[in-house]
Amino acid sequence: MSGGEREGARRRWSLGPPGGAAWSFPWSSSGSAGQAAEELVTGLLSTALEAWHRHDEIEFRRCVKILAQGQGLREVVDRTLLDALNRHVTLAWQGGWQPADVVRLAGRRLEARHVRLVTDAVAAEMRAYAAATVDDRWLDQLDAVGATVWWGRDEEYLRDDGDRTAMVACALRVIHLLATLPPLERLCPVPGTARRTPGARGGVVDERTLARVRALLAKAESTEFEAEAETFTAAAQALMARHSIDAALLASRASGPGGAGRPEGRRLGVDAPYEGPKAMLLDVIASANHCRSVWSRHFGFATVLGFPADLAAVEVLFTSLLVQATTAMRLAGSRRDGLGRSRTRSFRQSFLAAYAQRIGERLREATGEAVREAMREAAADAGRDLLPVLAAREQAVEARVEELFPTLTLVGAGAVSNRDGWISGRAAADRAVLDVRRKLAEGGG
Repeated sequence: MSGGEREGARRRWSLGPPGGAAWSFPWSSSGSAGQAAEELVTGLLSTALEAWHRHDEIEFRRCVKILAQGQGLREVVDRTLLDALNRHVTLAWQGGWQPADVVRLAGRRLEARHVRLVTDAVAAEMRAYAAATVDDRWLDQLDAVGATVWWGRDEEYLRDDGDRTAMVACALRVIHLLATLPPLERLCPVPGTARRTPGARGGVVDERTLARVRALLAKAESTEFEAEAETFTAAAQALMARHSIDAALLASRASGPGGAGRPEGRRLGVDAPYEGPKAMLLDVIASANHCRSVWSRHFGFATVLGFPADLAAVEVLFTSLLVQATTAMRLAGSRRDGLGRSRTRSFRQSFLAAYAQRIGERLREATGEAVREAMREAAADAGRDLLPVLAAREQAVEARVEELFPTLTLVGAGAVSNRDGWISGRAAADRAVLDVRRKLAEGGG
């Protein structure tokens, strides 16, 4: 995290009332006894969160124990934790975070129990919005992470399970994670501000085409025969490239060379180990599909910017090619040097880097062939020049990158130090994507 991000995080979670408590949890009070309990809980929560932030485990556990076991505090503690979770989820949306981002980060930094609580907190907070005011992309992520309301009373999703001490500690760690999130680039309208017709889904990406691509890639992942994997993967790239061209032409006829709308963005997870080569693989896939990828190493994702049809191609291809690369890498086995020391990590790092480079070359070949074929067809049918249409869209993507990421810096994917891994990785990439001229009819059912 940069210095600016850390300062932004501090500003967000240290905002409090004039009285001085760093962590504030507002509620209504009735009666002096209730007010005293609420003030006690407020102070303990504030102290616990401050202690966790300072890595003071002893003080944190002391506060958690009182909150969990204090006489007469149960109802106040539960209500306060729920209010805080709800409020900080809302603040996360306002700061550019989306459901998949929050759940993914919880999985990287905390444990399974915390991930479940984050997911439930997201589901609880989303009840405040009418479906017509929530973007389709948001709804898709809610489905993907399983954010649904399964409980009757909100206290149930805190998951006491007979161990209140563990529950309170879990909730406080999740609140701290949410409260210290730095701002991200806003990629789509936040809940409550989108405008869409209930039940209608965006028609920009042809779902039938996407289904055929997924079917091809599933066959590429599952086949034991290299030649079949070559055909299926190449056909999938060619199909998505042509779909992208058709979408660009359709938009340009309605709105000029740039087409209708503007580039969008989506964040894709880039997980350990070997994040550098994996981010490199995503980058070359994005480039071959007229998109740009910006890697945020600290958060475990990359932001891919492009038009909807191209973004869909990038996501499905990255998912599949990563599976194929990982499978090929594991089949290559482990490595040791002449003294018996393990060289497996350097071999795999080099393997994936070489795989990414070679995949980029092969995908560009497939895309280039699709563009040339489309250009011949466009010229023959109506004398239309396709190049200005594609150039205008690429310029729009570059402008969107500049708008969202004005201070980008280039980073390497990591050193390549294992010649055997490099050679093996390029060979695996050759096996994954070959023979672009084989048509979809061979394996596209």
